[in-house]
Amino acid sequence: MNVKFFIITGFCLLGIKGFSQNSHWTLEACVQYAREHNISIKKAELDEKLAVVDKTGAKGAFMPTVNASGSHSWTIGLNQNITTGLLQNQTTQFTSAGLDVGLDIFKGGQNLNRLRRADLAVLAARYQSEKITDDISLNVVNAYLQVIFNKEYLKVNKAQLIYDLQQEERIQALVDAGSVPAGDLLDIQATVATTNQNVILADNNLKIAKLNLAQILQIEDYNNFDVADETFDTANSMLLLENPQTFIDNSKDVLLDYKILETQVDLAEKDIAIAKAAYYPTIRGFYSFATRAAYAQVVKGYELNAAEPTKEIGFVEGTNQKVVTPNFTSIWGSPESLWNQFDMNKGHNFGIGLSIPVFNGFTTRNNVHKSKIAYETAKLNLEESTLQLEQKVFTAYTDTKGALETHEAAKKAFRARQQSLEYARQRYEVGLINIFDLNQNQNLFIAAQSEVLRTKYDYIFKTKILEYYFGLPIFKAE
Repeated sequence: MNVKFFIITGFCLLGIKGFSQNSHWTLEACVQYAREHNISIKKAELDEKLAVVDKTGAKGAFMPTVNASGSHSWTIGLNQNITTGLLQNQTTQFTSAGLDVGLDIFKGGQNLNRLRRADLAVLAARYQSEKITDDISLNVVNAYLQVIFNKEYLKVNKAQLIYDLQQEERIQALVDAGSVPAGDLLDIQATVATTNQNVILADNNLKIAKLNLAQILQIEDYNNFDVADETFDTANSMLLLENPQTFIDNSKDVLLDYKILETQVDLAEKDIAIAKAAYYPTIRGFYSFATRAAYAQVVKGYELNAAEPTKEIGFVEGTNQKVVTPNFTSIWGSPESLWNQFDMNKGHNFGIGLSIPVFNGFTTRNNVHKSKIAYETAKLNLEESTLQLEQKVFTAYTDTKGALETHEAAKKAFRARQQSLEYARQRYEVGLINIFDLNQNQNLFIAAQSEVLRTKYDYIFKTKILEYYFGLPIFKAE
């Protein structure tokens, strides 16, 4: 079950108003924008692409390696004639070319395990990318709800300020008529000043909440950023009727944190298999082709020197008689043609190589032991995460249930304070209480109203967390 998919599809009842920074953003628009522009999400997607590239490399290990080579050299000066074997001053050019092909026939299963590990690494990277997307989406939801809460809280304080100003005008008229003492006017003026201060504070909190959401979305023009006025359902969640163990069981199939750790265990297990493969012999097939050609003057034959047909080589022993011999001159010519040389000098070499590991300074043994330790560590991390997950889910269930009860209690307190305030106003009208007592009731009413708002959005967000653990859409509009 893809929670990231639910995060978006769960917003189907919310209208998209686009991503213009001068428009009022819906919750869905905020989440989609974060998914497309958040740097952490982009980095996670790049990590996933790197894992896919590594998988391509693991596939390539099953294919043969092919390498071509070639060289051309010049030798100038005294060097051996490639035809006569004699040392001569000459310039020789030598060209060679070759092709080498190799293929792993058996490598202890290392290539196969590396490919399987690459598949798991791609899966782990995908889980990590989706987890970061989910985390960012939840942060957006929380920040968005904070903006909505502060908007409603500001409306409450503004409405109270309007009422207090009306009271001030009314009491001013009563004071002028001599019906109430002047002290009542001072008290209501102090109340107006306090309420105005609350409006300023609420407005500042709203601006900070908007700034926080804009920063999560990485929007620079936060001065023109605003959200749509949306309402959200606070009906009792049917999930609270479920057994907490049901959430724990479902969360293992839904939460990406758990899936990531499960994949880490599988990766560590493959690392053991890869390390053990170094104990096995390796068999590799090979084939190579080589050819060469030389460029230098070579002796093609000999002829008698017409200018000096003979040459002296010494004297007959004991006489002055000279010994002469025919004076031959070398007939130089060009070597065989280029393509003929390549054809005559070509050669093939192929076979199968066997390498048996005997001793490598405990390297393989240590690698296997390290892999086993990493595997045990991964299992312990998974076990620890399971315990933390159970505690986290149970805590979320309890918190949601407690938030609902708190919200219901806050609504009851608000209704009671509302009736009490109405009764206090009636008593003030007939002079049974003074303005101070009326203001006290008014302040308690505002506090109760604020508590209803706070507990409402606290319950909404905790419900969404609980739905996230259960694998349901993370948010729905009213």
